[in-house]
Amino acid sequence: MGEAIFTNARVVTADAVFAGTVAVRDSRIAAVDEGVSALPAALDLEGDLLIPGLVELHTDNVERHVLPRPSAPWPVAAAVLAHDRELAGAGITTVFDAIGVGEVHTRAGRMDMLAELCESIGRRAAAGEFVADHRIHLRCEVSYGGLPAMFDPLIDDPLVGLVSVMDHTPGQRQFHDIAVYADYYQRKHGMSEAELARFMDERRRDHERYARANRRHVVGAARARGLAVASHDDATEAHVREAAEDGMVIAEFPTTAEAAEASRALGLSVLMGAPNLVRGGSHSGNVSARELATSGLLDIVSSDYVPSSLLFGALMLAHMADGIDLAAAIRAVSLTPAARVGLADRGEIAPGKRADLVRVRDAGEVPLIRGVWRGGEKVA
Repeated sequence: MGEAIFTNARVVTADAVFAGTVAVRDSRIAAVDEGVSALPAALDLEGDLLIPGLVELHTDNVERHVLPRPSAPWPVAAAVLAHDRELAGAGITTVFDAIGVGEVHTRAGRMDMLAELCESIGRRAAAGEFVADHRIHLRCEVSYGGLPAMFDPLIDDPLVGLVSVMDHTPGQRQFHDIAVYADYYQRKHGMSEAELARFMDERRRDHERYARANRRHVVGAARARGLAVASHDDATEAHVREAAEDGMVIAEFPTTAEAAEASRALGLSVLMGAPNLVRGGSHSGNVSARELATSGLLDIVSSDYVPSSLLFGALMLAHMADGIDLAAAIRAVSLTPAARVGLADRGEIAPGKRADLVRVRDAGEVPLIRGVWRGGEKVA
């Protein structure tokens, strides 16, 4: 794109909302001004919001496209392209595809697609076939015995920009309530009571055997390469202290208010799921994102498993929490996540930044996205 002018918009910058005009030149934002342009070539946004392109740090959505049913894998090439277009339609212009490294259950099927999925994302990104800017987030299950063998070939992929550590052992973190754990995995994998009991015993043994060494291995490799590292599902102050000692910068989905408070105190940005915001609670029975938002303990919002929830959840934030105005709510899905992973060239409407822009009509029950631009080029 050469030049473009967006006018008669409610421009949302990092700290303000005003009626204004944004000029784009050579894929960058050239100027941001108050008032309406009279230039004939200017695009009239009719009073719609103009916000920065959304920055998504943790979405499992690509895995849903690759494995739409437990026993029905989809061709990876078709899946990643469909995933990409869905993201763009949701206003997401930068995405860290969260790829699971390590299984919780042998029926999950993730490991069968791991290498092909990462290779396909890299190949399509290099060929310019994506409309969003794709990076990779390696989600590492530390209690999985084969984790290092799977993780090591991936860590030097140039698209890897975020690494997180998680541990789905029954009785801790996301599933500190054993009854919730049992119900979740029994329904997900169709296990009998006896199979479930064996499964839970195996997961506890795996935690004792592998979790500590695997965590050290993953965190050390990520930090040696200067990658951002996140902790997943912290529940206690002890979990958070461990994360801080490991140099982590993001607390993903803390399961208790105690863990969120400790994360904030120790300098970790608290990330919660937009589906949690939209639905009004956690599907695992953990602390609600709304509770953390109203307590001033929410920094980043992620779409998690529903891409369209990201903007929906952000706009809900602006209406539900004291102290969170529209500019602050949009920061949680743009500037703050970009900054936490070292992307200084995007995430806000300001001169010199990438012209990743989203036109939104905020009316009715859900926001209506009316246009998406990445680097000044219209992609949705």
